[in-house]
Amino acid sequence: MHFTLDALTKTRHLFNQYLENASLEDLNKIPEGFNNNIIWNIGHIVVTQQLLAYKLSGLPMMIDEVLISKYMKGTKPESDVSQAEVNEIKTLLFSTLERTKEDLDNDIFKTFNSYTVSTTGNTLNTIEDAFDFILFHEGMHLGYVMALVRAING
Repeated sequence: MHFTLDALTKTRHLFNQYLENASLEDLNKIPEGFNNNIIWNIGHIVVTQQLLAYKLSGLPMMIDEVLISKYMKGTKPESDVSQAEVNEIKTLLFSTLERTKEDLDNDIFKTFNSYTVSTTGNTLNTIEDAFDFILFHEGMHLGYVMALVRAING
């Protein structure tokens, strides 16, 4: 699990670079041929990690229902995101992962409700399975963000 958490931390630093370097307008821009934008992808990975790790373990999540309903699977951007929301997502990008590392160290993940992911059809049966998928999922969305940046910058 150490490798997975280290890779997730590094991946989230890459997401953060996009948050730091893109304008609010570019974070919200949906280029032709795309269904979402940079900020949606980053909000989505934060929400998905919480749902897969905490909700499936029957534990309280660190994010509110408003963000969950806005960024969970099956959603898309409905309006532009404010700078305040970008800042909140930026904070959650790291605070949720740091807290998760502490919770793993403190062995709070005692139960896990199996879940079959729609992306690959794999069934997650353990918290370890969940984190293996979370790493794959965040890598996939990092690729989407990179493609969005290329489309925006021409």
